[in-house]
Amino acid sequence: MDADALRLLLSKEGLALLDRAEAGLGGAADVVREVARLRAEGHDPLLVATVLSQARLRRRARAKFGEFAQGMLFTEAGLEQATRLRVAAHHAGRMRSAGIVSVADLGCGIGADALAFATLGLEVTAVERDEATAAIAAFNLAPWHATVVHGDALETATDAEALWFDPARRDGASRLRDPADWSPSLDRVFERAAAQPAGVKLAPGIDRALLPPDAEHQWVTDGLETVEAVVWTGALARPAAPRSALVLGDGAAEELVGAPTHPEPGELGEWLFEPAGSVIRAELIGTLAERLGARSVSEGIAYLTGDALVETPLAQAFRVREVLPLDERRIAQRLRQLGIGELEIKKRGADVDPAALRKRLKLKGDERATLVATRVGGRHRAILADRA
Repeated sequence: MDADALRLLLSKEGLALLDRAEAGLGGAADVVREVARLRAEGHDPLLVATVLSQARLRRRARAKFGEFAQGMLFTEAGLEQATRLRVAAHHAGRMRSAGIVSVADLGCGIGADALAFATLGLEVTAVERDEATAAIAAFNLAPWHATVVHGDALETATDAEALWFDPARRDGASRLRDPADWSPSLDRVFERAAAQPAGVKLAPGIDRALLPPDAEHQWVTDGLETVEAVVWTGALARPAAPRSALVLGDGAAEELVGAPTHPEPGELGEWLFEPAGSVIRAELIGTLAERLGARSVSEGIAYLTGDALVETPLAQAFRVREVLPLDERRIAQRLRQLGIGELEIKKRGADVDPAALRKRLKLKGDERATLVATRVGGRHRAILADRA
């Protein structure tokens, strides 16, 4: 967003027009109608385009921010990288639990994490290098006790007790693969984080070899989606938790901590467990297996199996119906016999395209089931199961 468009948007007319446009915006036909209506009213064409772009971003942002999105402004890249509100609340809670009273969000983007810090009463300084994004962060944080600074994340002086980093990993529409190209670069972030308590948010697929050994490494799953890895340093790191996996759900959270462990394989039992992505990323599958009284279905496979149902947010559970050869014709024949017309297909350690397989199976019937293509005892098998 350029400076002219931002000035128009932040005007009294622009903000009022945004509320009107958002209320009337739905599908593509609504966009065309809204453009025509607003232009006919004599509004500046740049303002109309900016307002409609913001209205669309606000609608998308509801998935991350809920009702908060209605009072916020966004950029495309900022919304893409912004932390979900429920996850940001966890970051803020971690800060407060450690006794932190002031935090500097260095590279705050549109201010998602800074918003969560401020709502828990922390004193927040939010720093953003891009001028337009800094102005949007200032708008989003205006109702809270927070200061927004337009400046470089690593060059701006701050006396905050703790730091928060979420390095920009995109250049426009492109994702930056090399951590040296991030803004700020990962090496410089970790250098700063080693000097005082800090949290560093990264993509969940980060190469674990890049992470500092003298810190806590945490992976976070929100609902069914694994959304981030966080490196905690200094007083924010827990010495007894070199790695942790956190699963956030509606009104509940559960965590697994420990060192990387891998379970022993064993016989397939009555129940199949699929660990949350954060558990897998943190390599805590063995720790989870101990908690569930379970074992691995096969060497190197993340699915666990047990003889009793243990309900936990850390894993999805499936009751095993039967085990079939991983043969498409045999599978199709059995599904027809059972009248299964709705089939969820999962895979690990098997060369299967679930979407293509589902189409070829030509499902028909009123029953539903889950098909898991994987290895059992070292052999490729298809496990037919039902969700718990």
